[in-house]
Amino acid sequence: MTASPTPAVVTAPASKSVSHRACLCAALAGGVSTIRNVLESEDLARTAAVLAAMGARITRQGPGAYAVTGLDGHPTGGDDTPADLDVGESGTTCRLVTAIAAAGQGRFRLHGRGRMHDRPIAPLARALESQGTVFQWEGTPGNPPCIIEAQGLAGGDVEIDLEESSQYLSGLLLAAPMAREASRIHVSGKKAVSWPYVSLTLQAMQDFGVDVTVQELQDDVWSTVEWQTLTQITPGRFRFLVAPGAYQSCDYVVEGDWSNASYFLAAGVLGAASMGPVTVQGLRRDSLQGDRAILTCLEAMGASPRWEGRTLTMEPTALHGAELDMGTCPDIVPTVAVAAAFASSPTVIRNVAHLRIKECDRLDAVATELRRIGTQVEILDDGLRILPQPVPEAVLRTGVDCLTYNDHRLAMCLSLFERRGIAVRLDTPHVVSKSFPGFWDAWKIVRTQHGASA
Repeated sequence: MTASPTPAVVTAPASKSVSHRACLCAALAGGVSTIRNVLESEDLARTAAVLAAMGARITRQGPGAYAVTGLDGHPTGGDDTPADLDVGESGTTCRLVTAIAAAGQGRFRLHGRGRMHDRPIAPLARALESQGTVFQWEGTPGNPPCIIEAQGLAGGDVEIDLEESSQYLSGLLLAAPMAREASRIHVSGKKAVSWPYVSLTLQAMQDFGVDVTVQELQDDVWSTVEWQTLTQITPGRFRFLVAPGAYQSCDYVVEGDWSNASYFLAAGVLGAASMGPVTVQGLRRDSLQGDRAILTCLEAMGASPRWEGRTLTMEPTALHGAELDMGTCPDIVPTVAVAAAFASSPTVIRNVAHLRIKECDRLDAVATELRRIGTQVEILDDGLRILPQPVPEAVLRTGVDCLTYNDHRLAMCLSLFERRGIAVRLDTPHVVSKSFPGFWDAWKIVRTQHGASA
């Protein structure tokens, strides 16, 4: 008689998105906040550094634990010499602190490295210019590096286009309580991507004592809606009302991260016959994180998640293809694409054109790397069509050399090939430190897993 396979058990790391927002809200508050279970990564180190440059004091108290002495709503730049806002390669840090700096006083120099100077902030800059902020572009207009000359935000009506990033709205929302008058932020453009990340911003603001009223235009009348119930918003029909106010210090615990858990959940589904399930601990079933959609995507392809409290188990599954709109969860597209490469039929992923302006062009990068194992991939205007093919014997025998494009998510998702017996050699495996420094230790548990013997 064969025993049931023993699951490989890993703990979800802290949420990067929630960690950013908690640190920012704590830094904008008065008094001292204690934040626990912060994801310690390069991106969060950049957020902490720029907040310190604005005048906050951030003290590490232990692994993932920080005391934050806030700015009491007064980000401070320089006079002759701008405050140094080095965001590294963190797009989240860049877009959120751009608006926060504009709400302060003085001069700030925003810059980064890698592809950061190719990543646009023009829609956000236009919105902030309408509030009185002056931008001096050092290179390409609309892209870092730049000097931000801040005189505080005026408040009143402001429009923001979210076709490139929801982070533009998140930045404006975080900064709005510091404006001189009440703000009415209107969403414009043709579409709004990645709405769930805005929910995380609203949740963090509420946790730190700031309420935002969300209104929808219904029959030519603005009506208040419960933002917790929204799954997406339509440009031209939604606005956000934020009164001048103060963030309140508090003790805060960051929840587990669905984005980084996605690799292990997909690993459970992709396990070969000799492997057992994968169990991930520390996830909230009712989380507002958009990347909780990894369950919806994998279920659409045939997976059957099993919950016990905050513990989630995924079994090896024969997957089939699916039609997926992933506009609200772009960060897990690489993970789902790898899973789709081992399905029995084609998968189409749509509404993710904005993946072209991430750490790399993730549509092109994912397509290129999947082709190394024989998968046929068509790059669409707004996504990918993935046609699974048998993995060549030569690849199964010798493994595959893959590029990460200096993109943490590519490095982690390509490791999933190992769950199908394909040895993977990455050019820059250390790039995972950007968002998940402990990934390789956790992955070792999954990589070495075998099914139970008789």
